[in-house]
Amino acid sequence: MSESPPTEIVIEPVGFEHLRQVLDLGYRVFDTTVKPYTSWSLTAVAEHLDSGDSACWVALDGTKVVGFVLGSQTFELRDDWGYLEWIAVDPAYQGRGIAGRLVNACCEALFAGGASRVVTDVESSNSASATLMARNGFAPAVTVTLFVRSSQADEEPGRAVRGVSKRPLIRSGRLLGDHRNP
Repeated sequence: MSESPPTEIVIEPVGFEHLRQVLDLGYRVFDTTVKPYTSWSLTAVAEHLDSGDSACWVALDGTKVVGFVLGSQTFELRDDWGYLEWIAVDPAYQGRGIAGRLVNACCEALFAGGASRVVTDVESSNSASATLMARNGFAPAVTVTLFVRSSQADEEPGRAVRGVSKRPLIRSGRLLGDHRNP
């Protein structure tokens, strides 16, 4: 029995028709417990899709989303820096150069939109992502260590750890949901 030829993976801008698959792939591949100050959610994806200056792309095998990158034209309060925020490739499709193609598509869109730099953050134990970024022209610039102090109540034997609330997302210099600051 012969194998069917591999299909060409197409890179195209993210559309609303990709939303469910992007969200599902992110939930499968991201370990959001590693970085307690960030989370993967519908809001994270929708913010990017709702922005007119986003640099978001999907990798498609036919109609199946096998990878994506979500970027935006601003990084925190820097309007001149783009931000490559999320990238994922389905484990069954890794090692085929898809992530590099997504990084390049995102960066090209951000630079074309006026970004003077593109920044991203990689968790220190994620050597695969660090290697991907280095291969695609990124260089380490700043190291930040997250220090965590638990309450004494959380350290009591047999006590369940309380849930962690999410910090407000910051976009374009204002807190989301804070309608007092236009």
